[in-house]
Amino acid sequence: MFGLKFVPASALLFDRQAAGRGMPIYEDLREKIRISEVVHADETSWRSDGVGHFVWFAGNENLAFFHIDRHRSAHVAETIFGENFNGTLVRDRYAAYNRIGVDWQVCLAHIITNAKEIRAEHALLPQTEKDTATGPFCDRLRDLCARLCEAGQKLESGHIPWKTAAQIEKRSIAELKQICKHPLRFKPAETLRTYLAGPEQKFLFTFLRRPGVPPTNNHAEQSLRHLVIFRKICFGTRSDSGVKTHSILPSLVQTARRQGIHPREFLQILLTADTATAQAALYNNSS
Repeated sequence: MFGLKFVPASALLFDRQAAGRGMPIYEDLREKIRISEVVHADETSWRSDGVGHFVWFAGNENLAFFHIDRHRSAHVAETIFGENFNGTLVRDRYAAYNRIGVDWQVCLAHIITNAKEIRAEHALLPQTEKDTATGPFCDRLRDLCARLCEAGQKLESGHIPWKTAAQIEKRSIAELKQICKHPLRFKPAETLRTYLAGPEQKFLFTFLRRPGVPPTNNHAEQSLRHLVIFRKICFGTRSDSGVKTHSILPSLVQTARRQGIHPREFLQILLTADTATAQAALYNNSS
């Protein structure tokens, strides 16, 4: 960029020095996630020195927090969100998030995908083993979730007023109860039906009760794309130091972008100023 010459070891040194200086800001970012009103969460696979790891993401339109860990357990989720998370967690149906807070929005896009996969799997069965109710169940469920996602977009854009949200929820619950009314013989479909008819049904409609909460978890999946592409190019990291660095730096860079701060300018301040100055530079509103 500046016509300067340096060897790979120098680049590595800048990388590790930035991670070391950024560690206090990274931990503060974790604390900010824990007190946020709405947080998206997701995880994807990673490899470090050939061993399977996972990249966890927690964030929203203002903050991004990444954590690479050997495990994909509820304990890791708790180390990110803490024991007293009180916000709304936008998530998929992965059980590791079940102990995080008490208010969720389950991703409707994942349910649409799940219904598609179940229908495709069911179509492969011999005719004598098929359940005639499974296909219509999947189709009706996909249609309902698609309409709910569309309603969420219209509510956010103001094309339909928020006063109609309660009525949309009431109609949708009634329709979902009809869809899930009868048991299904195909086990994957019955598992999904049981979930949708169970006590967690209310978490499908949180976006209709809380402005600012979307019906899908697309935000988290898009946030993880940068590290997914990185993983495909370099196949992950090779050491514990690399795991640490690729947790800290993406968190700071992505947060800077969401705050409207140029990442290179922030990294320059991080490497040349003290922690307080760098932290103030990271946020539009340093208070």
